[in-house]
Amino acid sequence: MLKLPPSVRIDEAPALWVRLEASLRAEAAQVACAAGSQLHLSAADLQQFDSTVLSLLISAARLCAAEGVQLKLHQVPDKLLELARVYGVAELLWPELIGKTGNQLV
Repeated sequence: MLKLPPSVRIDEAPALWVRLEASLRAEAAQVACAAGSQLHLSAADLQQFDSTVLSLLISAARLCAAEGVQLKLHQVPDKLLELARVYGVAELLWPELIGKTGNQLV
C-alpha cells in the first residue's frame, strides 16, 4: 500500500507529485498484472495539509482510472474528509460515501 507523507502543502506539491505519480504508475501496473482492480493509498501519516492535497488526490484518482484501476483511500483524517466536503469533491474521492439517493453524502 502506498502512503501519503505527513505533510502536503502547496510548496511541496510539485516535487511530491513527481514522486507520487511514478509510484502510482508502478503500483497500478502491479495491481493490473495481479488482476486487481483497486490501488490502495493510506493517508494515516497525513498530519499537516492544505487544499493542495485535494488536487493531488484528484490527480491520483484520474491517473489510476487511466491505468485501469480505482484509487482506494484508507485511514483518511476527519479533517481531510471535511475539507473535501467543503470543496464539493468528497464524492469524487470517496464514492462509497454517496447515500442511496445518489446525491447526498452520508
